[in-house]
Amino acid sequence: MTTDPLFRDDASLRSCTATVLAAGPDGIVLDRTVFYAQGGGQPGDTGTLRRPDGTTLPVTDTVKGEADKGMGGAILHRVTADAALPAVGETIEAVLDWDRRLRLMRVHTAMHLLCSLIPGAAVTGGSIGDGKGRLDFDLPEAPDKERLNQGLAALVAEDHPITTSWITDAELDANPGMVRTLSVKPPRGSGRIRLVRIGPEAAPIDLQPCGGTHVPSTGAVGRVVVAKVENKGRQNRRIALVLEG
Repeated sequence: MTTDPLFRDDASLRSCTATVLAAGPDGIVLDRTVFYAQGGGQPGDTGTLRRPDGTTLPVTDTVKGEADKGMGGAILHRVTADAALPAVGETIEAVLDWDRRLRLMRVHTAMHLLCSLIPGAAVTGGSIGDGKGRLDFDLPEAPDKERLNQGLAALVAEDHPITTSWITDAELDANPGMVRTLSVKPPRGSGRIRLVRIGPEAAPIDLQPCGGTHVPSTGAVGRVVVAKVENKGRQNRRIALVLEG
């Protein structure tokens, strides 16, 4: 059972029509969806499923199906326990809480920009939240907060394009420096890995394996600032980002 992840190729989609493949206590599986399933530090999407009779089912979370339950390729749309589940084969409209998704995409993209301002340092942890996020870097000294804020503002103002492409597992193995995150590894097994590129192909500002959703250009990140730089260990520096507006 497989769900086509439409968000992977077009993160700007806000809704889609889909067919119900399964519905149970673990969630509702559709043949395709615009809802991002939790992973890589990015929360799952929320929104609604609209049925043909006009009723709606609020989606409280979106997660990946478990392979050991035969749902490895499925995306589960979770609803409240008392919700009236749709029938298999029913056609519904999946509609994102777009304002929340956009904030998550802005934060996620800003975190890539932050990585570009701290080249060479491994990312040891991180999380993406609604309007805020944080990354932990393996660094002996804390970076200058004002320098980071100036760098972020410049990259946003320059409005660099953000694109995706695919490479093979072997190509990634030949370029291990692309992987900045120690806590989250690129998913393997399908034979290809998705790259997110910020800036021109010949000289990208940032290029990393990533399965998440991002805004189409750095200008769409908007106003983002480093709120705090903390020491979380001898070699661990935590940098917190916040959207403003």
